[in-house]
Amino acid sequence: MTYSADGSATAPEAGRNPGRIIPSALRAFADAHPQTHVRIIGEPIWAGRSGIEYPACVQHEALINLAFQGRDVTIVCPYDADRLDEEVLTDAYATHPVIVSGGGRRPSLSYAPEQVMARYNQPLAAAPAAAEPQLFGVDELPAMRHFAIERAAQLGMSGARLDDLALAVAELTTNSVVHGGGSGSLRVWPEDSQVVCEVRDAGHLSDPLAGRRPAARDQRGGRGLLLVHTVADFVRIHTGRDGTAIRFYIGR
Repeated sequence: MTYSADGSATAPEAGRNPGRIIPSALRAFADAHPQTHVRIIGEPIWAGRSGIEYPACVQHEALINLAFQGRDVTIVCPYDADRLDEEVLTDAYATHPVIVSGGGRRPSLSYAPEQVMARYNQPLAAAPAAAEPQLFGVDELPAMRHFAIERAAQLGMSGARLDDLALAVAELTTNSVVHGGGSGSLRVWPEDSQVVCEVRDAGHLSDPLAGRRPAARDQRGGRGLLLVHTVADFVRIHTGRDGTAIRFYIGR
């Protein structure tokens, strides 16, 4: 079976948020054909990707082999060598174990996905000064959801998009209370045509595939970050010894 997941053209919704590609597109297809060798063509990085999107795209590429470890699957990731920057091609060599070029195949001597993940796990840019943090613990969880809804509505968001934002905020703030030290902070602000929400806490994400595995039907819990990736247009994460920041973007 062969599947094409080209976020730039044939499947824009699948590739829009790189964090959604593995669970919602690649694994979804492979899991639907468990007895068949699966071939997947995916192009998450193209010349139109913005600077803010690029690190998340590289991290996605670095995680694909880990996500399919032990599976009977072949995945090809095309790169437009004539249009992409040299930095992009260098990262491609580091995230792909085999390079196909000029009709030949060769192992990538610079393959080092763990190093790529670490290199792009950088602190997020500072939020606007006007986006004052709303501090919360378990008692403030409902208030955080209401705050995010009211602020997003003031910024012009409505309908299903507002529901998506409310769900993502509820999941992340609850995760902070349960897994991130019992408390955290929430910021909401506008950025171009999107509303941005950021949740910070003292927790640490030790699983690089957190939020990128499809949830089993009988799974209890553990869907929070997966839901955020599913409903958001874009997600950025930084985790370290001092805590974790998760920032998601939803169009108004």
